[in-house]
Amino acid sequence: MFRNILVATDGSALSDLAVSQAVELAAALHARLVVMTASEPFHLLTTEAEQIADTEDEYRIHMQHRADRILGAAAEKAASHGVETATVHVDSDHPHEAIIATATGEHCDLIVMASHGRRGFSALVLGSETTKVLTHSTIPVLVVRAEGMPAQPVTAAGHAFPGAAFSARRD
Repeated sequence: MFRNILVATDGSALSDLAVSQAVELAAALHARLVVMTASEPFHLLTTEAEQIADTEDEYRIHMQHRADRILGAAAEKAASHGVETATVHVDSDHPHEAIIATATGEHCDLIVMASHGRRGFSALVLGSETTKVLTHSTIPVLVVRAEGMPAQPVTAAGHAFPGAAFSARRD
């Protein structure tokens, strides 16, 4: 089944749920886990408060500390389940591209991501990195939805993963 699983996280509560699901799945399958997070590169012209208030060096230090905190928490959770884990932090203006490139480079055969399940106009306006990964990746994607979102439970190796929906793209 799946031997190398990538989970993308931004440190949010919903991403933490995806990390938990990925850790449990990796433990059940005796798979390796790659935990990745992406940071937006520094831009001189921006509306992002962190970039307006910081110099480029301060911003990079701030984003590295944020990534270390996010990746450290996920790695600790994986270690507590006996899961072999690698962590990756990338700078990217297009996180979906970074996710797919990291999954490909790490030879992952599954990507796990969270989704708020936005629909209609809000999905169009806000966009979704998860949707972009689903659209552009040839690697199967397991989508973990917010609590209360309808999804078919995913079962693997005798374990149920409620709140997860599996999508495999076929070209």
